[in-house]
Amino acid sequence: MNRNSSNLDSGEQALQIYQRQEHGISRKDISENALKVLYRLNKAGFDAYLVGGGVRDLLLDKQPKDFDIATNATPEEIKQLFRNCRLIGRRFRLAHILFGRDVIEVATFRGHHSDAKPSPQDKKNNISAQSQEGMLLRDNVYGSIEEDAERRDFTINALYYNIQDFSIADYVNGVDDLENRIIRLIGDPETRYREDPVRMLRAVRFAAKLDMEIEASTAEPIKRLSTLLLDIPAARLFEESLKLLQSGNGLATYKLLREYNLFQQLFPLLSDHFTEDQSSQTEKMLEHILDATDKRVAEGKRINPAFMFAAMLWYPATIRAEEISFASGLSYYDAFMVAANDLLDEQVKSIAIPRRHTNTVRDIWQQQMRFSRRSGKRAFKMMEHPKFRAAFDFLEIRGKFEGKDVAELAQWWESFQHGDRNHRNKMVIDFNNNGSSATSRRRRRPARRKKPQAKSS
Repeated sequence: MNRNSSNLDSGEQALQIYQRQEHGISRKDISENALKVLYRLNKAGFDAYLVGGGVRDLLLDKQPKDFDIATNATPEEIKQLFRNCRLIGRRFRLAHILFGRDVIEVATFRGHHSDAKPSPQDKKNNISAQSQEGMLLRDNVYGSIEEDAERRDFTINALYYNIQDFSIADYVNGVDDLENRIIRLIGDPETRYREDPVRMLRAVRFAAKLDMEIEASTAEPIKRLSTLLLDIPAARLFEESLKLLQSGNGLATYKLLREYNLFQQLFPLLSDHFTEDQSSQTEKMLEHILDATDKRVAEGKRINPAFMFAAMLWYPATIRAEEISFASGLSYYDAFMVAANDLLDEQVKSIAIPRRHTNTVRDIWQQQMRFSRRSGKRAFKMMEHPKFRAAFDFLEIRGKFEGKDVAELAQWWESFQHGDRNHRNKMVIDFNNNGSSATSRRRRRPARRKKPQAKSS
């Protein structure tokens, strides 16, 4: 792009203005609701800009998922303009403008913490607070657009589309980094990561999503600061985990997360099963389920977080069950249910998987224990279970990793569920005559596995 530049004070970044004819963004590519918000703010005398990922994606010829807006209007002033507005957040106060299910997020320009002064209009919320480690606990210091640009995380997310004249304001060389495909933090990387450790996850997510490189100084502190994620609320990390693993680039994101020791903080139970050559069943299952999830996203198919978590945690659960069964003398089925509960209780301490999902994980796992029970009316009862389809899909995946017996079991159920009543009755009779006595004498448990010899660094 060509640009018109105006230098700020010596040593500061040069503001670059890209006029309408110098960039490819058109209003027809911006959502109608976002335009309504921009125009109403502008008409009321406020500055209003489309900012962040929306501008970035439009410049990359991608369809933005969200359209966020930045303005010099305070949250209370925004609320006065929009009856369909609600204010959210204490740590980072925002306005959400609701158009049915469409939500346009509007943020007031942020200022520097050192300049924090309660304003007469918002003494309660216009404050800043940080922990002793440097993490932002409250971030409601309002400032100018220049300060707001400096406060944003990455240069490619600090581009402002001005609805008044349709220009783009770039204070941090974001357009150059976008063209050079570089993820670069604004400011000192270690300080910015300590302010909000989730920025490390965002750096990796954008690198994988946009097929970009993380700039060297931005990448350098990540591995040694990765444990800062342990201080982030587990509920927030659950939401981040979905963005990381279920947005269509989960496999590439996982590989980068693991490289920077970030995945290990989110899923410590899985990292216990990591090997140097990435050959464990846990690692193979991880790559398979994330690749399959990416394909479903690309095809516009529905994805369920519970199914992904069930697959990811399956082998740690089976290994834990074997250990419990051996130590306690419990049957494998009982030991597995104990292991499942223990494992999920531990995992939710890192990422707070909601109960509706952990319940589904348990259902999928429990059905794996029951698929081999096909005598009498059991097979027909299995089909009535509300999670049968998800459990069967997972059984098919297991058949790829656990050998002939599980693969044949999956094939039996594939035939059974698609057959008519007569076909199903015949399958059950044949099973009763040929296989039930042998099956009843053994539990279909996974073969005992050796523990990994070494973790990857």
